[in-house]
Amino acid sequence: MAYAKTAKIPVTAMNKIKRTVFLILAVLLVFCFTGCSQQPGVGTNGKLQIVSTIFPAYDFSLQVCKDLADVTILIPPGSESHSYEPSAQDIITIQNCDLFIYTGGLSDTWVDEILLSMDEPVKTIKMMDCVDAVEEVITEGMQEEEEEIGGIEYDEHVWTSPKNAIRITEAIYSAVCGLDSGNVSVYLTNYEVYISSLEELDTEFTDFFATMENKTLIFGDRFPFRYFADEYGLIYYAAFPGCATETETSAQTIAFLIDRVKEENISTVFYIEFSNHLIADSIAEATGAKTALLHSCHNVSKDDISKGVTYLSLMQQNLMTLKEAMR
Repeated sequence: MAYAKTAKIPVTAMNKIKRTVFLILAVLLVFCFTGCSQQPGVGTNGKLQIVSTIFPAYDFSLQVCKDLADVTILIPPGSESHSYEPSAQDIITIQNCDLFIYTGGLSDTWVDEILLSMDEPVKTIKMMDCVDAVEEVITEGMQEEEEEIGGIEYDEHVWTSPKNAIRITEAIYSAVCGLDSGNVSVYLTNYEVYISSLEELDTEFTDFFATMENKTLIFGDRFPFRYFADEYGLIYYAAFPGCATETETSAQTIAFLIDRVKEENISTVFYIEFSNHLIADSIAEATGAKTALLHSCHNVSKDDISKGVTYLSLMQQNLMTLKEAMR
């Protein structure tokens, strides 16, 4: 059983006021120290300047543009994006870029405040607008947020479905072709190669799950894989929804997940990147199951960046992990 989750209060009222005041002051600093935004395609080295808030769109942009663009991740590697607050330098970076890509949703309300305050408009892509966004839900046994307000909250982790990754990449390709018409043929070649790889990834997941009788996943963690689960017809139970701010779960939720592991004869309890996986460990200890990382690709570490980790490599690793856990 699942039901739509009403929107949670992401910060206290006082923190909202402080953040709004900060953003106003930061934007004023932008206007004081930057005369006007750069013209499209004119960075310090003549390349397109693309800024993404998080890793997936950063990587999609790199795959389409290669060395024709400087692509930047705004939220530092390893950081918690759900509670991110921009600096004055971040605002300057957004103002001076040619293309700004962000997720949308409650975690990115700060983006709307910044964009509305800017004198010169910046070309943007909101990833949630590229796909059919779905409401975040509380599944059976899942821990609910303590503070809620009215309204619908949409699940922000749209890229976890390879088909959605294709749609987002299409939007990026279209945008960069409009910004840099002189290199359309190069962008097209890169785009076609990457889309083919994403389609192959989608086929591999489809073929694998078609062989599974039990398609149940147990997460002793937040669950940012809603779009992935919907795409491949998976059943899931988790400690928290994808955008939960809670870090401690109730004994009731843990007991429920333990029972599901036993009843479904589940061999592996999953956790996500940058998690202490204490909940998953507790469930595994009580059931004799193993634990494993399933990477949502939301953010990566500095070490991952230096090693050249990509969305495709992380999702292919996820496929290997699932094959091992569900065989």
